Amino acid sequence: MTNWLVCPQRQVQPKLRLFCFAYAGGSAWIFRPWVKHLPASIEVCAIELPGRGKRLTEPPVSNLSLLTRSLGPHLLPHLNLPFVFFGHSMGALIAFELCRWLRHTCNITPAHFWASAASAPHLPAGSNSQTASPLMHTLPDADFIRQLKHYQGTSSSVLNNAELMDIILPTLRADFTLLETYRYQSRAPLNIPITGLWGEQDMVVTKAEVVAWQVHSPQFRLEAIAGDHFFIQHPLFVQKLLPTLTQLLD
Repeated sequence: MTNWLVCPQRQVQPKLRLFCFAYAGGSAWIFRPWVKHLPASIEVCAIELPGRGKRLTEPPVSNLSLLTRSLGPHLLPHLNLPFVFFGHSMGALIAFELCRWLRHTCNITPAHFWASAASAPHLPAGSNSQTASPLMHTLPDADFIRQLKHYQGTSSSVLNNAELMDIILPTLRADFTLLETYRYQSRAPLNIPITGLWGEQDMVVTKAEVVAWQVHSPQFRLEAIAGDHFFIQHPLFVQKLLPTLTQLLD
């Protein structure tokens, strides 16, 4: 097993692999609880990027093109089954570019892609009026940490712990650098179904920014989810994916 993947529970005879991509600063561990809510025919494989989790001592990657080229080959041996991608916030952008890399390199794509709480990739960074200016990754540490509170994904106890922030700040800053320096390049839409998930109380990404994913697939649908930008943290959220996953198993 590559160090790019964390599979909380290896299934004996899986019929489908669900690859999960976390938000900025997130680790593969956030997807561990999903296993107990899914049938044994679905194997959860979470992407573990450098600079977090079991790869905490590795330098984080701040360039999406480099990240895609590094991750892609490690994923290939695990695409021997039907598979789907789920990406939340930054994870959706990484998953999107990996879809395009796989299509270009191997002519394979996932059977479904969930773009969760994420602005469509062709929209420029900072296009949302609610987003701070200047861009996050350019801010001094104190202002960067202060702005993190806007996202409501990191507890105050962590944000106020100077020693802990010294450890995780380089990874967080690299993730926001990756997001804010990304430059979209126009290519043909993906010929796969994309479901855009929008949090009805999301103060980071607007409904319109999620709807804009429709230009990247002729099979797009929007699903509204109760909650803020981190609705993924609800313990039963993964059940929202079950109807589509069940159809893919049939």
